[in-house]
Amino acid sequence: MNRVGFIGGGRIVNIFLQALHNKRFEAAQIVVSDPDSQAVSRLAFGKPNLNISPGSAVDAANQELVFLAVHPPVFKHVLPEIASSIQNAKAVVSLAPVYKSSRLLDLLNGFNRIVRMIPNAATLMNSGYNPVWFAESFTAAEKKNLLDFFALFGQCPQVDEEKLEAYAVLTAMGPTYLSPHLDELKKLGIEFGLTDQEAIAALKAMTRNTLELLFDSGMPYEEMADLIPVKPLEESETQIRAIYHSRLTSLYKKLAGQ
Repeated sequence: MNRVGFIGGGRIVNIFLQALHNKRFEAAQIVVSDPDSQAVSRLAFGKPNLNISPGSAVDAANQELVFLAVHPPVFKHVLPEIASSIQNAKAVVSLAPVYKSSRLLDLLNGFNRIVRMIPNAATLMNSGYNPVWFAESFTAAEKKNLLDFFALFGQCPQVDEEKLEAYAVLTAMGPTYLSPHLDELKKLGIEFGLTDQEAIAALKAMTRNTLELLFDSGMPYEEMADLIPVKPLEESETQIRAIYHSRLTSLYKKLAGQ
């Protein structure tokens, strides 16, 4: 897959291109379509091995592998525009929740070589968790070829299509839930006398071993939590859980069309 098109030139395209650059991937051509011409220049800066060039949505759709990297509301305008140009692509990868394959199939005039992926920000460092679904039109060999390419981005487990919106809430948006907590803890560690490096090392280790205790120890949550005698945020835990449940359930239902 060395001829790639991106329809859209926003943050997720930057993440994917940086991942390819990190791996020294050499592309014959990568076409990025975005209304902002300067956006493509910024994406291409420092990545000569990727041969990034601007183009129209039709230009991007004429590549071997095409990524749909625009917001869902834009799909109904852009997809009919590229439908006739995309027919020779090996695959079209939608990076958005909400739009199910049946809707994509309709907007692309029956083109059925559709892949859906829910990207994760850590793809920037080639360590993303990007669940992927393939339409039935792909052979096992074609799936393997695509998965080999997707491996440049990190883990790309195959999942059922109806689970993609759940992954969007958990893994795509997940860093926004945890990052503020960990960033504040780092700042407090420094305020309490640790160096920046010491605080980061401690938090990395604590996060890893907390995940192992929570998910790998086999202990019930209450038993695991009871290992720690002092719980400074215990009085707020019910409120924090309620915020997660209320806001994320509402968001999931919106994404899933419920």
